[in-house]
Amino acid sequence: MYSKELRDELSDLANSDLYRKLKRVESDQSARISIGGKEYISLCSNNYLGFANHPAIKDASIEAIREFGNSTAASRLISGNMALHEQLEKITAEFKGTEDALVFNCGYMANIGVIPALTDERDAIFSDELNHASIVDGCKLTRAKVFIYNHCNSEHLKSLLSQASGYRRRIIITDSVFSMDGDIAPIPDIIKVAGEFDAIVMVDDAHATGVLGKNGRGSFEYFGITDKNHIRMGTYSKALGSFGAYISGSKEVKDYLINKARSFIYTTALPPSVIAASIAAIKLLNNDRGILERLNEN
Repeated sequence: MYSKELRDELSDLANSDLYRKLKRVESDQSARISIGGKEYISLCSNNYLGFANHPAIKDASIEAIREFGNSTAASRLISGNMALHEQLEKITAEFKGTEDALVFNCGYMANIGVIPALTDERDAIFSDELNHASIVDGCKLTRAKVFIYNHCNSEHLKSLLSQASGYRRRIIITDSVFSMDGDIAPIPDIIKVAGEFDAIVMVDDAHATGVLGKNGRGSFEYFGITDKNHIRMGTYSKALGSFGAYISGSKEVKDYLINKARSFIYTTALPPSVIAASIAAIKLLNNDRGILERLNEN
């Protein structure tokens, strides 16, 4: 019975030009990729710096497999926490200029874990209308009241905040770089508004990390923001060419998420090869200024 229902829904998607299907890439993830025996210039991947195929990053990943094996075989709270995870968190916090950081398995898992962990029915969330689906879904999983403000509009955000009194905690969530159109959120204005209402700011820096700022450290460096009180999420899977995600902020936030973020608690830790690749990518970006210069030239 349900098979017919599924077929009907799929047919509706196809008729609406909304049907998704997978295309097999037959090459590595370079500037040129092969699909169906044809070569194409790739303008659609997140491999902004070409790190997905960088020899130093691949070597680090291979060496980690030789030394530590293929899998962590457990969640980090059981027996899956390795020195590599802690090393990555340390170098990530230094890279982002925060007190500490916590590694998640991917950006989606970070957002759907962190947002519900930090909020409940006593709280209010203020989310940009064009935020990534992972933020949207994270908001759906919480019991907090969710307010949607007009895209990159700090005045509308301020208006909503002024009308939202009586909440224990108010959190403003925004992408820094919006992946579908490239808009950059007015982070300084958002932080200023947050200060007026004693609100927390959470910035998704997935598409800014490794791209924005003099040293590729993301939106806060790009805007010259030194405030360490706010929360930053980012990924290792875009410009850094690896996989996984992080939350950077205070040590208290990290400890709280270790205890409350279900997408962190109930999943096997990322394997050594992935963690080692992320460490190597950050080191490479820190040590080679020419990488960002070439990106900006292109």
